[in-house]
Amino acid sequence: MIRQLLTCLFVISGVFFFMLMLKITVPYFSFDYDVDFLLTKQSVLHSNVWRIAFYTHISSSLFVLLIGIFQFVKQFILRYARLHRVLGKIYVALILFVSAPSGFVMAIYANGGVAAKVSFGTISVLWWYFTFMAYREIRKGKLRSHLAFMYRSYALTLSAITLRTYVLLLPFFIHLHAKEMYTLVSYLSWVPNLVIAELLIRYSSRYNDIIRPKQQPPNP
Repeated sequence: MIRQLLTCLFVISGVFFFMLMLKITVPYFSFDYDVDFLLTKQSVLHSNVWRIAFYTHISSSLFVLLIGIFQFVKQFILRYARLHRVLGKIYVALILFVSAPSGFVMAIYANGGVAAKVSFGTISVLWWYFTFMAYREIRKGKLRSHLAFMYRSYALTLSAITLRTYVLLLPFFIHLHAKEMYTLVSYLSWVPNLVIAELLIRYSSRYNDIIRPKQQPPNP
């Protein structure tokens, strides 16, 4: 019962964050140049490469965020195994061919100087690598390794949410110049996420429960 409640809480939280990101993202598709984050990118708005990367990244990442929610729900995996595989392939394809490459292009133009560019570039490379490894391991039938890399991949998917959380909350506790604050947030958005993912992989009973094969009833 407790496990089912935790699963429901996980799904509800995931859907909530997806809706929050959707609310943040939709205004950008007015294609006006005076919307929130775009106000800080006036120097690169003339670049077709950056604009294509930006709109590609924010739209594809929404689907990645939503799909990922259901890839860790054991009941969904067992009951809808075929759909789980289809959604997993969409998740992988979007990250490998759309979201991570466009994120890397955006990293080249990132605010905050070289340190922030390195941070966002590292996220993109690791996101691509972890997702690729998750796909490769499941193709080899290595379920435990596959799930471990999926935890790491989705931890970086969630960096979009954690970044905005830190941007909102940190100014109440730390007073830095805009450039230093943005650089700090660029690392906080993903490094703690990966640490938590590694802890879950090593110590979480939930991780082991997903891995553990369904118990077969004893023969009469």
